[in-house]
Amino acid sequence: MAGFNDTALNLAVNAIAGAGTYISAHTADPGTTGTSEVTGGSPAYARKQTTWAAAGSGATGGDRAGSQVSIDIPAGTTVTHWGIWSAVTSGTFYGGFALGASEVFGAQGVLQHTPTLDVDQG
Repeated sequence: MAGFNDTALNLAVNAIAGAGTYISAHTADPGTTGTSEVTGGSPAYARKQTTWAAAGSGATGGDRAGSQVSIDIPAGTTVTHWGIWSAVTSGTFYGGFALGASEVFGAQGVLQHTPTLDVDQG
């Protein structure tokens, strides 16, 4: 089977966790640039910082769970994806992933999300 071995996958996940500590919410697939990021609201939407768990080793050692983030979401918004950034504003976008299920906010609310980096997502 061709592809990266566990050591390479762990290295990649650890590098992303070290650089990407801000979590975003998106209304559609953010693609490779971070498009469709939520905006607006009161309190205003903003990316939230996560703290990634310590790295492990072995076949699943690169799997990293982040601390749960609480992101303010404006009324009338459906959140479908989350993303990883290097900064609270602007910054570098590292990737986006679908939520387990979309979350609809008829009124202003808070998205509770625990981000996970998985060596099998590559």
